[in-house]
Amino acid sequence: MVSIIPIPAFRDNYIWAVRSGARAAVVDPGDAAPVLAWLDANGVDLTAILATHHHADHVGGVRALRARYDVPVFGPAHEDIPQRTHALGEGDRIAVPGIDLLLSVFDIPGHTAGHIAYYTMPPDPLVFCGDTLFAAGCGRLFEGTPGQMWSSLSKLAALDQNTRVYCGHEYTLANLRFAAAVEPQSTDIEVRTIHERDKRQRGLPTLPSTIGAERATNPFVRAALPNVRMAAAAHAGRAIDDAVDSFATLREWKNGFA
Repeated sequence: MVSIIPIPAFRDNYIWAVRSGARAAVVDPGDAAPVLAWLDANGVDLTAILATHHHADHVGGVRALRARYDVPVFGPAHEDIPQRTHALGEGDRIAVPGIDLLLSVFDIPGHTAGHIAYYTMPPDPLVFCGDTLFAAGCGRLFEGTPGQMWSSLSKLAALDQNTRVYCGHEYTLANLRFAAAVEPQSTDIEVRTIHERDKRQRGLPTLPSTIGAERATNPFVRAALPNVRMAAAAHAGRAIDDAVDSFATLREWKNGFA
């Protein structure tokens, strides 16, 4: 039995521990200290490190973890990942060491140029998507283009609707406020906001999300839909040519959204 546990880090990051008995792999360990504390508190040995992209808040703890645990480090082939031992790209598959879990790899550039995701298919689908897809949102475009990011989000959105989404940050309520500005008549967004706010008030993470929830409430995933394109056009004060233009307009809108 594999369980996935969020380890909070920094102000709003989640490091994901993928645990099987007394062994665990970690996804995107930006800070070693909370990981080591969790391992020690639970009597668990580290078996592997998985990285989705090169930003320090996702890989900053790799060196310190490997100083204690001589484990493999999996990461994107086209980014500089500290002490990476296995370079991965689209179509690769890995068996997570010490864990009964097989993961496939997507290339999902946009947030960074070489960003990857790790996913499994049904009957128990899940995806570790780093900072590309957030609950009700998406990452900023630091290195990629709107076209790349739209393609990456579309690839993720095409996964089975029951796929559990494990992303890198607790941004959900802020993202839902923007989603409500884009689609103010959406009862799906209203209901999700109530549900997620209740979780946070009880000190619980809003994650994982699901692909189905993102299709229903995430404006960036929904950028091609007529009502979302109309909202983007109204905000921009001009016609929107296509889905990529709609996405790019929404991303610029969100960048300045209070």
